[in-house]
Amino acid sequence: MTSIYDFSADTIDGKTASLGDYRGKVLLIVNTASKCGLTPQFEGLEKIYNEFKAQNLEILGFPCNQFREQDPGSNEEIHNFCLKNYGVSFPMFGKIDVNGDNTHPLYQYLKQQAPGILGTKNIKWNFTKFLISRDGKVLQRFSPMTKPDALIEPLKKALAN
Repeated sequence: MTSIYDFSADTIDGKTASLGDYRGKVLLIVNTASKCGLTPQFEGLEKIYNEFKAQNLEILGFPCNQFREQDPGSNEEIHNFCLKNYGVSFPMFGKIDVNGDNTHPLYQYLKQQAPGILGTKNIKWNFTKFLISRDGKVLQRFSPMTKPDALIEPLKKALAN
C-alpha cells in the first residue's frame, strides 16, 4: 500500500467506503470514543470541519472501544450520540480496533507511517489524530491531548499545498 487511498472501511451505517473517495482532500483521521474525558473534542473537531470543509478538508472519525471500554455502544448508538450531543456532520465509520491482533489495516498503516513518541507504534488513547496530505501521505501524528484548536495552523498549511 502506498497511500491512504488504498484502504477501505465500513461507514457507521455499515456500508463499505473506499478512502480513495477522499483523493485530493486533506484528511484528519481520529479514533474517537463517546464516554471519554476527551469526548468534548468532538465539538472542536466539528467547528474545524465546518470552517474548512469548503477548502476540501475531511475529518474521518473511527470509534474505538479499546481504551477502558469508553465506546461500548453499537454503531447506531455512537452515531446518535455524536449527532445529538455534538452535531457531528463529518464522516463517522464503524467501530474498529486500533491496536492488537485485530488492528484495522488503515491503522496499521497510519502507525507505521507516523510512529508516536520514541517511535512507539501503538495508539495510546482516544482522540489520537493523523493529518493526511492531498496526495494520501501521512504528514503528522497528534497526541490525544492535542486540542482541535491547536490543529488549525497545521491544517491551514496542508490545505495550502
